[in-house]
Order: sequence, then structure tokens, then C-alpha cells
Amino acid sequence: MSEELVCFRCGESLAQLTLPLSRRDQCPQCSVDLHVCKMCTHFDKHVPRQCREDGAEDVTEKERPNYCDWFVPGSAAFDTQRKSEADAARSALDALFGDPDET
Repeated sequence: MSEELVCFRCGESLAQLTLPLSRRDQCPQCSVDLHVCKMCTHFDKHVPRQCREDGAEDVTEKERPNYCDWFVPGSAAFDTQRKSEADAARSALDALFGDPDET
């Protein structure tokens, strides 16, 4: 894999994990499960079933661990746009209600 593998949710490097990812592997930063559809190179939210692999079984919960034989971790799974939007929303909430970490 030429690009560094990062968590699909937080963007943390997964370089210390051994490939292939097991069904039990979790992100060391945010503890999200990693053997999930959203972490796979075949995941595409713009196609039916959100999977480009015709032979794969349908998985309804794309962020839950699964036993898909077609799973290949993708280096492009992290969405910086979504992270920026989430950070902006968190900042707006902190401004409105105060930062819970500053207690």
C-alpha cells in the first residue's frame, strides 16, 4: 500500500497495526472498529448497497465489524471534509454551552 492507512473516523495513523486487519482491530485513538465497510476500498456511498464489489454480501450497518471476504482497507477512507464539519459543529456547541473539557 503506497499511502498511509488512517482511521476512517478520526484520521489517526494505523501504521502500527499489522495487515491484514482483523475483525477485532480498533483505532488506537478513537477505539472505533476498523474491519468495517466504511474502511474498505470497495465502499462507495454513491452506488446501490454502497459497495462496488458485486460478489459481496449486503451489509446494512456500514460502521459495524463484519466478516466480508472482499474487505480491503483503503487509505482514502478518512473524509477530511466530514471531519472539518464535525469540528466546526463541536466548536459551535462549545461556544454555546462551554467546553466540557475545561471544567
